[in-house]
Amino acid sequence: MKAKIDNRTCEVELLSKDGNKVEISVDGKIYDIDVVMSESGFCSIIHEGRSYNAESVRHSERKYTITTNLRYFDIELSNPQKKYLRGRQAATEEVQETITSPMPGKIIKITVSEGMEVKQGDPLIVVEAMKMQSTYTAAQNAIVEKIHVEEGDSVVRDQLLISFRTN
Repeated sequence: MKAKIDNRTCEVELLSKDGNKVEISVDGKIYDIDVVMSESGFCSIIHEGRSYNAESVRHSERKYTITTNLRYFDIELSNPQKKYLRGRQAATEEVQETITSPMPGKIIKITVSEGMEVKQGDPLIVVEAMKMQSTYTAAQNAIVEKIHVEEGDSVVRDQLLISFRTN
C-alpha cells in the first residue's frame, strides 16, 4: 500500500504479524517492531530497544494524523482494495477466475458458499491486514467453485482464496 506522508510517498507492506511483533517494509527497508495498540488510537512502539508513544487520529477512511514526540505527520493511505482491483483489471475484463490475497492478513468473514451464484458487486470475503478490513466483491456474475480458506485463517500474499466458474 502507498502512504503519502506530508509531501513524501512511500510503499508500506505488512510482512508478518505475530501478536504484538510486527515486521513491515517501508520502501524496501524492513523494520521489526513491537506495537501495542489501545482502542483510543494511542500506541506504544518499541524499535531497536527504543520506546515511542504515538497517537493516531482518523479524519476519513484514508486520512490520518499521527502525533509522536511533539511532532505530527499527516498521512493518506491508498485504498488496498482499489489498488488490488486496478492491478487485476486487465485480467478480470475477460473472466475473473480467482481471488487471491493482495497482502498478508487474516480472513475475518466469508459471505458466500461453494456452489453459490454471485452477481457482480456481491460481497465475497473480508480480509484484515494492517488493522484495516477490506471486503472483496465479485467482478462479474459467476458461481463460487471452491473456497480455499476458512474464517480465522492467516493468509500470505498471493494466496488463493476463492475460485469461480462463470454462469
